Amino acid sequence: MKIYCPICQWQPTADSRWVCHPGCDHCWNTFDTHGRCPQCGKVWRNTRCLVCLEWSKHVHWYHDLEPAVLEEFEASMVLN
Repeated sequence: MKIYCPICQWQPTADSRWVCHPGCDHCWNTFDTHGRCPQCGKVWRNTRCLVCLEWSKHVHWYHDLEPAVLEEFEASMVLN
């Protein structure tokens, strides 16, 4: 599976880090947990690119997913 920004095609590395909301401030790679903060449990349905700084749906960063896997992933983002 390829992971990259749906807007500018930047590919995060294992060292790329995002910061959760104020009050939590946990720093982690959002793709390690499919958008869920491991400290507070918040599910980030949108992810901001660290290069172009644009927001897009987290699920749109995952490319080459089978349609059934994509459906399951999108459903899990809504339920959380």
